[in-house]
Amino acid sequence: MSPVALVSNPSAASVQDDLRPTREQAEAAVRTLLRYVGEDPSREGLLDTPSRVVKAYGEFFGGYSRSADEVLDKVFEEVEGYDDIVLVRDIQFHTHCEHHMVPFYGKAHIAYYPSKGVVGLSKLARLVEVYARRLQTQETMTAQIVSAMERALEPRGVAVMIEAEHMCMSMRGVQKAGAMTLTTKFSGVFKADPAEQARFMTLLRMR
Repeated sequence: MSPVALVSNPSAASVQDDLRPTREQAEAAVRTLLRYVGEDPSREGLLDTPSRVVKAYGEFFGGYSRSADEVLDKVFEEVEGYDDIVLVRDIQFHTHCEHHMVPFYGKAHIAYYPSKGVVGLSKLARLVEVYARRLQTQETMTAQIVSAMERALEPRGVAVMIEAEHMCMSMRGVQKAGAMTLTTKFSGVFKADPAEQARFMTLLRMR
């Protein structure tokens, strides 16, 4: 998959199919970048690098071919009347910053109050992966997870927190390794009631 083929709105991907470079063109672009940084793409150690990079991009950015709605399409309504908080924390992820195309990684924490039912717990981890395997900003990814949960589950409230380290801060620029960025987004009862936000934060601190 070529970076030219990547779009921030996955629904627009089909519109750009005719603009998507071939694999050969994508590999040629990698060779151009290698020459740009001062390397020789024809030396032995780099001969297969363009092919490897294009294959890796297919893995890194596989989220463009996946739908969050499909991940959350199975809702279990028979939960014996359970309507309290559901929290999955410490969902590890890695993604790539859309500004520099370097990684950032960390953990996502997702909570919601069921309304019409619940989804399998592994689905929340898969939801994170859908959005993580795209070019991202942490703020956008946080909001996307909440929106997908609201569409699929119609819950009484959703809370999402993401904490991550950005390589664009630690590898380049200010070069401050270990600096963590934290983002949150609340909807429904979490947004309306500060006590619910406090409960969410308290549960995250429990170990």
